[in-house]
Amino acid sequence: MKIRSFILATSVAVGIVFLGGSWWAISRGFDEAFSEHARNQADDVAALTFSAMYEIMSRGWTREEAERFLAGIHRNAADGESGRLKVMIFRAPAVVERYGEIDQPDPGRLARHTLDTGEEAESAELGVFRRTFPLKAETRCLACHDNAQVGEVLGAIEVRQPFEQVLWNVRSGFYLSALPSLLLGMLVAIGAVWWVSRRIERSVDEVERSLDSINSFSDLRQLSVNNDHHTFAEFHHMHGSIVALATKLRSIAVDKDILLFEIGLLEKFVITSEVIRDWRVYVGRLLEDINTVIEAHVLFSVFQIDDELFDIEIFWYVRPDDTARRQIEQSIREALHADERFGEPATLNIHHHAPESTRVLSPDEQDAMVLRIKSFFVDRPRIGSIVGIGVQSDALADHTHSLVLDSILSTLLNVVGSIKAIHKYTRDLEYYATRDPLTDLYNQRVFWELLGYEIGRSNRHEAKCTLLLLDLDNFKLINDHYGHATGDRFLQRFAEAVDNSLRGGDILARYGGDEFVIVLPETDMEQGYAIAQRVLAAAKSVALDATPGGEQIRGSVSIGLAVYPDHAADAKDLFLFADNMMYRAKAEGKERVSLPSTEDVMAVFRDVSEMGVAVLAAVNERRVIPYFQPILGLDGNRLAAVEVLSRLEVNGELMRADQFIEIAEKIGIIHRLDTIVIEAALAKIKDTDFDGYIFFNLSPRALVLAEFARTLRTVVKESGISPERIVFEITERDTVKNLSLLERFITDLKSEGFGLAIDDFGSGFSSFHYLRRFPFDFLKIEGDFIANMLHSERDRVFVQSITSLAKALNIRVVAEFVESAEVLEVLRELNIDFAQGYYIGRPERAVAISDAVRTS
Repeated sequence: MKIRSFILATSVAVGIVFLGGSWWAISRGFDEAFSEHARNQADDVAALTFSAMYEIMSRGWTREEAERFLAGIHRNAADGESGRLKVMIFRAPAVVERYGEIDQPDPGRLARHTLDTGEEAESAELGVFRRTFPLKAETRCLACHDNAQVGEVLGAIEVRQPFEQVLWNVRSGFYLSALPSLLLGMLVAIGAVWWVSRRIERSVDEVERSLDSINSFSDLRQLSVNNDHHTFAEFHHMHGSIVALATKLRSIAVDKDILLFEIGLLEKFVITSEVIRDWRVYVGRLLEDINTVIEAHVLFSVFQIDDELFDIEIFWYVRPDDTARRQIEQSIREALHADERFGEPATLNIHHHAPESTRVLSPDEQDAMVLRIKSFFVDRPRIGSIVGIGVQSDALADHTHSLVLDSILSTLLNVVGSIKAIHKYTRDLEYYATRDPLTDLYNQRVFWELLGYEIGRSNRHEAKCTLLLLDLDNFKLINDHYGHATGDRFLQRFAEAVDNSLRGGDILARYGGDEFVIVLPETDMEQGYAIAQRVLAAAKSVALDATPGGEQIRGSVSIGLAVYPDHAADAKDLFLFADNMMYRAKAEGKERVSLPSTEDVMAVFRDVSEMGVAVLAAVNERRVIPYFQPILGLDGNRLAAVEVLSRLEVNGELMRADQFIEIAEKIGIIHRLDTIVIEAALAKIKDTDFDGYIFFNLSPRALVLAEFARTLRTVVKESGISPERIVFEITERDTVKNLSLLERFITDLKSEGFGLAIDDFGSGFSSFHYLRRFPFDFLKIEGDFIANMLHSERDRVFVQSITSLAKALNIRVVAEFVESAEVLEVLRELNIDFAQGYYIGRPERAVAISDAVRTS
């Protein structure tokens, strides 16, 4: 209901109540006044009548006179004009008994009551006021009424006076005289209501205009009280309260656009490869987005490379001049210096990124920029080495906006840090996918691809290429005596020396451990031998100070040489030939180059052929022995899994898998070998209480064979062990040409509940491709990265990045090559799930290996 309607309705209601109450009060007053007047008049008439009647009676009137007197009174009462006072006298039974009956009207109820009781009575019925008076015998009356006693009722006088017409006349006269005053009062009341409602409307309109003017958060600043004296004080105060509320809201409320922008930042976490590649462009666009809600001329990020080096990336929304650049650089230096966690960094690499804009930052904006810079720093960086981020914005002048900006900066810190981290880690991963992390040489996977490429090129150009296989002599003694850290430094020094001795196009790679390989393009045996001699000299010149006292470590190397196509028809055979030559160099006394003769070529091919026959016979006779290496679950320090490794009994000796797997793959029996070792391992495990995961290594070459998939399912089903406990490791010994067949096989395995793991992650080109394409449950990090974590921050970062990637994909991580308690502790810090290595436990033939598992 509107206030005007409410006031009008209230006024009408009050008027009606007031008029009705006045009418009732006046009517009641008139009735009481008239009743009192009629009562007094009746008393006077009754007394006068009694006195007259007594005077006549006291003179001794006769019966006839008395009857005439009564008859006259009754006649006057019966014949009187309407509306006039009437008097009637009625005889009591005592008088009738003494003087007899006379003709008189019926006394009626009221007179009869007086005759019977001797009490006065009155009534006002049918517009007539009636009052009765008893006539009681006195002593002087007994002379005539000798049959009565004093106080006995001798009769009753009734006075009747009509009042309805008289009362109506009085009332009509009063209301007719009061009508002009009533009309005037109504007009005055209507005018008052209109005036009050008009004033209220003006006050309400003022409040509504103020509220309607608020369409955005910034409008709260424009709201003010209008000092209009025509409004009511209460509304004026209410308007002031609204303005005060707006002031409070400015201190606690947040602009919807800013909140929407902050929510929108979460969408920026959908980071694509384009964002990673052009991350600086992406941050520049973020700054443009920020300027859609708040004005911000500059955004900067601080990355810590090491304790002495910081990278500063400064992004400008408008083009700055040299003064503005120096100002922001100085502000960042001061912010870093003010933070006790960083102090004054020794070196700042500062990079400015400005748009191609015609607008240049004005001097006023430069001054305001320095005063309104918000920096947000974190503790030791965990994401992308980012330690801080900052922005210049006018929003900092508002406390609430400043708090929201803190939240935005925190979000931006994660966005920019994540982008930079992925950008950096992607570059590292791309690098380490091709490099050995310790020596920065090509790794084994790249070696095989480059060797294959050189053999193909030699075929096309009808040229030769030479392969040198290097093995350090007695390197195990260096590791055992001086420690792995010293051994790693020696390998780095050795790799550098050998690399410096080679020609520009020669390819040096670390094959593994203390083995190195060199591919010499377009090189025959004579040229290869000359280069090998230079390598021997370079290796001999390597010296490393092992102790503070100046004790030096020196080493030597044995080299095997093989030439394509003279000594082999493909890459693997060429490597096997060079490997045999290297072992012959060691057998001849080490620190030498072994050159093959024609007899050597025949002997090597004979040995390779004999080895293939021996491996085939061992598989046919099922002389495949499963070994079990424990895998520790770091959450709870318990035996969580075992990896099944295969050993082959050949000529009474046990061969490791790395000695016969390639031969088995080459002669096409790898799927049979895998089937035999799985069947034997499951049979052993079934007889134990072990209930953890069981890891099996499978070659991609075996997985694409349809009969192998059927055989595998049959073997597992017959073992009675749940497929959920079995995890197949996919290795990358050979690139699978038909990935669709492999994908179909893996999908079938997953649908039946088997687990899937990718082995040696980070060691080859295909790792990320496999990870992207296949639904892996476990990821096993390349052991070289784990082994070098304590001495190489880059390896530690690499392991951390792989772990973060796996966690994001909901894949559990297994760390291999865990050979010390210190490495195990680092793995716990990195939140890695499982650990495997000689410190945890060595491979054993027995399954009951829980006692061998390290728990600390």
